[in-house]
Amino acid sequence: MTSNTYRRFALVFRLLMAWTFIYAASHQVWNATFSVAKFLGSTKTFHDLYAPLTAPALDPYLTFAVSYAHLAIGVSLLLGLLVRVSSLAGLLLLLMYWTAHMEWPYIENHNNFIVDYHIVYATVCLYLFFANAGHVFGLDRWASDLAIVRHNDWLKKLVGA
Repeated sequence: MTSNTYRRFALVFRLLMAWTFIYAASHQVWNATFSVAKFLGSTKTFHDLYAPLTAPALDPYLTFAVSYAHLAIGVSLLLGLLVRVSSLAGLLLLLMYWTAHMEWPYIENHNNFIVDYHIVYATVCLYLFFANAGHVFGLDRWASDLAIVRHNDWLKKLVGA
């Protein structure tokens, strides 16, 4: 494959994942009935890990954090800004959902044996991280040329410069 083909795949995968996270946010941010505690309360394999997060006192904070994390990740991927950060955040969220849906060795239902769409999406997020997908028609390329980024190693890593 040519480098143009790789760039096109990086752009398409970035936009597809942006849509996935923004669509998830649309069902959470503007939905008063969405609750992280309700979602995590039905875990099976890792119930002991997730049960403490279902406390009523934590629910509004975790629900807010998860809902707006989806939105922030989606917007970041859409704009191509801080894609390395958002792709890793997306990867972590997706792995959490994968374990939360798990009833070992099945994920969500008996049609998904060990691997389901969460693992596929997490793999795409990992690809976006290593492909520097924010540099393909994204704002990471612009940000990497800013003087503050060029003179700061930490910021260079965030935009993949």
